[in-house]
Amino acid sequence: MSSQVSVSVADFSVAVAATGKLLVDRVSFAIAPGEVLGVIGDSGAGKTVLAKALAGWLGRDLAALGGTLRVGESSIAAPQLASMARGQRTRIGFVGGDPSSALNPTLTVGKQLMERLRAARPGIGRAEGRRRIVQLLSDVRIPSPEARLEEYPFQFSGGMLQRVMIVDALLGDPDFLVADNITQPLDVTVGAQILRLVRRVAREHRTAILYLTSSPAIARDVADRLLVFDQGAVVEEGESHALLGDPAHAATRRLIAQQPGLWRNVEARPVHSHEGVMPSMAVLDVAQTYHHQRRAVKAVRQATFDVFPGENFAIVGESGCGKSTLTRILAWLEIPEKGDIELFGQSLSFLPKKQLVKLRQQFQLLLQDPFNSLPPRMTIGRMIAEPLLIHQRLGKAQLRERVLAAMAEVGLDPALHDHLALNLNGAQRQRIAIARALILSPKLIILDETLSSLDPGEQQKLLELFDRLQKKHGLTYIFISHDLAMVRRSCDRIAVMYLGEMVEVTDNQTLFSNPGHPYTRALLSAVSTLEDNPFAASEYLLEGEPPSPIDVPQGCAFRTRCPRAMEICASVSPTLDRREGAAGYTACHLNRRPPAVESPLTRGLA
Repeated sequence: MSSQVSVSVADFSVAVAATGKLLVDRVSFAIAPGEVLGVIGDSGAGKTVLAKALAGWLGRDLAALGGTLRVGESSIAAPQLASMARGQRTRIGFVGGDPSSALNPTLTVGKQLMERLRAARPGIGRAEGRRRIVQLLSDVRIPSPEARLEEYPFQFSGGMLQRVMIVDALLGDPDFLVADNITQPLDVTVGAQILRLVRRVAREHRTAILYLTSSPAIARDVADRLLVFDQGAVVEEGESHALLGDPAHAATRRLIAQQPGLWRNVEARPVHSHEGVMPSMAVLDVAQTYHHQRRAVKAVRQATFDVFPGENFAIVGESGCGKSTLTRILAWLEIPEKGDIELFGQSLSFLPKKQLVKLRQQFQLLLQDPFNSLPPRMTIGRMIAEPLLIHQRLGKAQLRERVLAAMAEVGLDPALHDHLALNLNGAQRQRIAIARALILSPKLIILDETLSSLDPGEQQKLLELFDRLQKKHGLTYIFISHDLAMVRRSCDRIAVMYLGEMVEVTDNQTLFSNPGHPYTRALLSAVSTLEDNPFAASEYLLEGEPPSPIDVPQGCAFRTRCPRAMEICASVSPTLDRREGAAGYTACHLNRRPPAVESPLTRGLA
């Protein structure tokens, strides 16, 4: 169904119910049918509060004070939005940035979408409803939509779940769709596909869309016009390209300055020779397969690389490529079915349990979600002290002294020692996790998407903190990330992972200027940036999802999506070989070396 309804917001205000503090201050705008209006601003500027208020999802601690939302001929006063939304009487759709928590894990995706459709259209029959859902799933490019209706949320990747949530929002045929930071948790290729999907939904359904993000580059890619939010108010507005090309307000200039560069004004990372240096961690031909309902899921098929003392090593790739499984293996939370990991020269596979517990003090893991990875009923001081209570015997005074020192080192107010973390934002919570990791004086830290939930400004502050800590303590970092801009800024060497295998391992400069694998070029083409991207999306960007790890294609696993696939790719799986005429290693027949050259698929990929 296509909409021809315009949307306007007038003098919209939201405040903290208890104190009256304004979080959204007299905001006004209009959106035409088929138009995407972007809203950009720092974390805490009021974007999400505005989004939830317009969708009628404000919590009890917040109150919509005044203003109106007009959708077509229907005008709704701000205080009435919550009750209207609950009664399904408005034509407003909402898509948030955390699809995994928006679905019931015990029900199939099809059943949940059917419930949503019947709530919006009570008289619809089962057969007609199923056809409607399948059509929308097909519209958002979910393959085999009929079969996927019977699957559960855990069987979908993050990108697929976000597409499901867009379908959920479209089932009510909304005239107005609010999309709040929906690509931030996604990898670059899936994020680029979602942005193109948002544009297509606006164009084909003639839906008025409000798209909120902290990234000016993403906003420029998706939105026709932009509003700049600062401290709850609109401080600048205009056509997307014109506004970002010639910003007038300091808040806009600050947001643009926080946008990390990939090709211009980038400080080159030094390239070190590691010949003769013992690696901090050696990953030796690691593989991991899960068995589910008589099916083998090949999560990691072959991973080999070294991480050397004092370097920042990154592992990048799409959702579903095996990064999360590999992270658990690197942290030795899972034992691989094949291969081994050597940590500081010691094989973890053959290490006695007591020695392994002792060695764990030397390597720590920082997780992605600072809200669910910290115990809510434990004080901040106790959380940070927990590793010391497990591994070392200290008196209360000495324990408190160590904890306060760690808090000060990561920029946490010592006054928070006896407080709960309930009112802290994501960046402050990650500082708690960093302090908890540092308290044991580790040598190596694994960061699993640690910064992905933060806006660029907060990311930059924590990256500067990581730099200081590395220089002071001689730390080695392994970044597992989908954020290529962060990797460009921070990492010395980078491994690119596709469908459980390393397809390229090289230094920072080579990967971003002269990548050897077609998949790496596809990842770079998908990055939202304010710069001119040398890897044009029209030439390199991939569509769809990677093949299932249950049914890995014969030969080169990437050949089904590769624009340069050859006949040999269908039968022979390429090994990770040194590139001809360039730095690094690539698993691609386009970069084959003569057979006499020894393959480095053993160790020491430096």
